Amino acid sequence: MITFDPAALRARAAELEDELGRPGFWDDQARAAKVSAEHARLTRRLERYDRLTGEARDLGELVGMAAEDGELEEVDAGVQALRSELGRLQEDALFSGEYDAGNAVVSIHAGTGGTDAQDWAEILLRMYLRWAADRGFQTEEIEASPGEEAGLKSATFTVQGENAYGILKAERGVHRLVRLSPFDQAHRRHTSFAQVIASPLVSDDVDIEVDEGDLRIDTYRASGAGGQHVNKTDSAVRITHLPTGIVVQCQNERSQLSNRQTAMRILKSRLAEHELERREVELARERGEVADTGFGSQIRSYVLHPYQLVKDHRTGVEEGNAQAVLDGRLDEFIRGYLLAKAAGNTA
Repeated sequence: MITFDPAALRARAAELEDELGRPGFWDDQARAAKVSAEHARLTRRLERYDRLTGEARDLGELVGMAAEDGELEEVDAGVQALRSELGRLQEDALFSGEYDAGNAVVSIHAGTGGTDAQDWAEILLRMYLRWAADRGFQTEEIEASPGEEAGLKSATFTVQGENAYGILKAERGVHRLVRLSPFDQAHRRHTSFAQVIASPLVSDDVDIEVDEGDLRIDTYRASGAGGQHVNKTDSAVRITHLPTGIVVQCQNERSQLSNRQTAMRILKSRLAEHELERREVELARERGEVADTGFGSQIRSYVLHPYQLVKDHRTGVEEGNAQAVLDGRLDEFIRGYLLAKAAGNTA
């Protein structure tokens, strides 16, 4: 069982604080940055725990007063808010991976299903951007390649916030949509697919070597909004890493050089994820298990017809209000997967 241990966190925070005060601490900049970042994360977690402890105490007093007055609406709202915050606090105990605490880069690719799949990719982009905004994360679009008729062939965006990558790892895999197609004149039911890839957004100082001879770099005209600049210059950049087949692209900057630099950073992030995935497969093989990496596997279905249901196939978590999920209500699915993964109970 995963628990949040405030005493252990306080002890670790004290150790880090002692290290921060040692002479010559900042001589090793890379080490100092990691220690400082961990200390800041632990401090925020403990501050949140102390605040929630106080709120729970106040809520207990409010229950007594509300019971006498017969007005429990305020108490119910307070309980729901406290449960949500406690759930996020519990999440903190789940992130122990090398990049879990940092930012993420997310790519969405339309799969089987033609125009419906491209429309589905755009719906997923909207869902994740709304979810990120509700969580207080910052997002930035890197590229969005429009489909021939509607939707998106692909989209890439970054998510910045505490534990962003650790959280978004739960979304890796294929997402399936079942609905009455708005692009079918007969209005028949269609099934479409899109793949979500989440990678750690590595910083510039992370040592990931990329051989220029392994790259194919193409330039093209950026699509979408952008005025005359978009129509006249080949500023967008697509980089293919030949050994792995990973393809990244960027078109949000005005200059080709800036787009290339951003694309290279996204490529290094994808390569970091590729290496993490390789290690996970090897570890699972040593244990005699099947690695649940999420890549290429259908993880969740969103059924809009003939009934409404969103179901995560790894955990069994379900939600009948499909529209609320598509509007960004993902925390229950994400938390369910993270807890099941930590306990070794994912399908």
